Amino acid sequence: MPDASIKTIVREKYAEAALAAGSGGCGCGSSCAAPIEGVDPITAGLYSEIETGSLPDTAVLASLGCGNPTALAELKAGEIVLDLGSGGGIDVLLSAKRVGPTGRAYGLDMTDEMLALARDNQRKAGADNVEFLKGDIEAIPLPDNAVDVIISNCVINLAADKDKVLREAFRVLKPGGRFAVSDVVTKGEIPEQVRLDVLAWVGCIAGALDEGDYQTKLLAAGFAGIDIEPTRIYRVEDARSFLSGKGIDADELASQVDGKFFSAFIRATKPKATGCCGPDCCN
Repeated sequence: MPDASIKTIVREKYAEAALAAGSGGCGCGSSCAAPIEGVDPITAGLYSEIETGSLPDTAVLASLGCGNPTALAELKAGEIVLDLGSGGGIDVLLSAKRVGPTGRAYGLDMTDEMLALARDNQRKAGADNVEFLKGDIEAIPLPDNAVDVIISNCVINLAADKDKVLREAFRVLKPGGRFAVSDVVTKGEIPEQVRLDVLAWVGCIAGALDEGDYQTKLLAAGFAGIDIEPTRIYRVEDARSFLSGKGIDADELASQVDGKFFSAFIRATKPKATGCCGPDCCN
C-alpha cells in the first residue's frame, strides 16, 4: 500500500475515534488496538485507577494504545518528553505529572480532531507544562537534541516508513536520551496471509515489525542498549471470533499464530558521544 494511502486511512480512523471519544463514546473501535466483540486483550487494564482517576474522561476514552509507556519509561522530574502519535493525550498528561512543573511534555499528532480533543483534555486537566504539536512522526517538528525521552503507544507500527521515524527519534533526542515505546511486535516466521489477518484484528494498518527487524532498524538509526520486552502476548483464543468471522479455522491456525504477536516495551538509548557505547556513554 502506498505511503500516502496508509497515512490517509490512519488519519481517517483516528479522526473517527477522536470524535467518538469527544462525544462520550468509546473511540477504541477505530484504533490500532481495537477490541473485537467484547474481547479486549490489547487495551484492557493498561492504566491503574490512580492514573486514570486524575484525568478527564475523554482522555481515557480516547486511549488507543497497547501499553503504558509512561509507567515503564522511568521519567524523572525536570525531563522533556515527546509522545509520538499522542492521540487524545493520555500519555502526555501522565508524563507531565511525572516530570513535574520543571519538566515539559510534548504530544505530536497529525490528526486535527485528535489535537483538538487533546488540547481540550489539557485544559480540563490544567496542565501548564504540556504542548501539542501538529505533524508527522516521520518529520518531527522539533530541533536536534531537544528532548530527554521519547515515548509512543502502539503508533510506530502504523508508520509506512519506520526507518525514517526511528532516524527522526534519534535526531531529536539529546545525547544520552532514552527511547521508551510500547508497540505491537511479531516473532518468528508467520505466513503472510495469516499475518495480515491477525494484524487486521489488532487494527494495525501498516503492520508490526518482527522483533529482529525492529532491533536492526534501531541499530541502523544509531541507537544502543536495545531491549525488547514482551508485555502482553496475544493468543489465538483472543482472535477466535474475528478469525471465524473471516471464514478462518482458528484451530487450524493456532500453531501459526499463538504467541507470535505481542505488545512489547522497547527501550534504546542515544549514545552520549559518537562512537562511544561503553557504560559511561549509554547510561
